Amino acid sequence: MCSELVLYYYFYISLLLFVVGGTIDITVHEILEEGALKELHKASGNNLGGQNVDRKFKEFLREIFCDGIWDEYEQNYPSEVQRMMNDFTVFKKRDKDIEVTCSLNLGKVAQKKQDIEHFLEKVQGVSYDEGSIRISKQKLRSFFEDSLWGITKSLRQILSKDFKIKYILLVGGFAESEILRIHITEEFIDNCKVLCPFRPQEVILKGAVEFGTQPHLVASRKSAFTYGVGVAERFNESIHKAEKKFTNKEGTFCDDIFMTLVKADEDVGWNETRRHILNPLESDQTRVNFTFYQTKKQKVTYVDEGGIEKIGSFVVQSPNITHGKKREIELQIKFGFTEMTATGTDKDTGLKQTIELDFMRI
Repeated sequence: MCSELVLYYYFYISLLLFVVGGTIDITVHEILEEGALKELHKASGNNLGGQNVDRKFKEFLREIFCDGIWDEYEQNYPSEVQRMMNDFTVFKKRDKDIEVTCSLNLGKVAQKKQDIEHFLEKVQGVSYDEGSIRISKQKLRSFFEDSLWGITKSLRQILSKDFKIKYILLVGGFAESEILRIHITEEFIDNCKVLCPFRPQEVILKGAVEFGTQPHLVASRKSAFTYGVGVAERFNESIHKAEKKFTNKEGTFCDDIFMTLVKADEDVGWNETRRHILNPLESDQTRVNFTFYQTKKQKVTYVDEGGIEKIGSFVVQSPNITHGKKREIELQIKFGFTEMTATGTDKDTGLKQTIELDFMRI
C-alpha cells in the first residue's frame, strides 16, 4: 500500500499516528525514553484518503458530461482521462480556484450533443475558459466533504478517550492538501496543536527506513488479530460441545480447542518471546501437529468458528516415547517487526520446527 497521509497525535508523552494511502489508519502511541514508541491504539482503516477526493471529481465529470458522453470519452481516450486526473491530483493541493485542461477529443465527443461550454453553463462553481474547466475554490472543497467529515468523526472518537492528546502531526501525500490542513487545524485547534512537516510525503519513506533499521524504536504494538493454535483437552460435558468429543486409548477429549497465543488489541513488545508447554495427545505419538489461526474476535473457543482463518502449520518430530504423554513440546512465539515466529521444540530430543506468520497485516 502506498501511503498518502499520516496524522500523528502527540499527548504529553504520547502520539497518534494517522496513515492514509487511499485508506486512513489511526494509531495512538506513547513516547517512551529515548524516543521509542508504545502503540496504544491499533490502526483502523477506511477509504477516506486522497483517492476518495479523486473519485468524487471523476463522478462530477461524469454527471456534467451526461448521456454517455464521459463514458465514451473514458473508453476511447483512457490516457487523456488519466492525464486529467493527474493534473487534478496536483491542483487539489491548493485552496483556490483551479483549471483542468480539456483535450480536443473531449470537445469532439461532447459536440455530438452540444458545445462543451454548454455542459457547464448551469453548474455552480464551474465554467469553461479557452480549453480548460475552471473550478472555484468552493466547488473544489465540495470534493473533500466526505473525506473531511469521516476523518473528523474518527478523530473525535479518538479524542473522546482518555489519551490527553497534545499535538497532531500530518504527514504523507494527502497532507500536502491545504484544504485538509486548514480543516484539521480549524476543527481541532481547541484540542491540540496541528503540525505538518515541509515535505510530508517524504516522511512516510523516512519512517519506513527508520523502522526497518531501528525496529526497537517501536517498543510495543497492538496486535491486529487474536492468534491461536489448535489443541485438544480433556472433555468436560459442562463446557465443551458434544460434537467435539472423541475418544482414544488415553481417554475422552475435546477437539479443535483454540488456545490463544495473543489477543486482538493486546500489547506486544518488539522482540518479545512467549513460551507455552504442550504435551502429545497419545503416549506413543511420534509426530505433533501445530496449526495456527487468526481472527479479529477477542474471545474464541473453537478453531472452526466463523471469522477464523488458518494461517500456517508445522509438525514437530518426537521420536523418543519413553516418557509417554509426559513429554514436553515447547511452543515459542517471538514477535518481530511485522511478523511473529513460532518454533516448536521437542524437549527430549531437541528436534524443532519453525514458521514465520504475518503479525501486523490489517
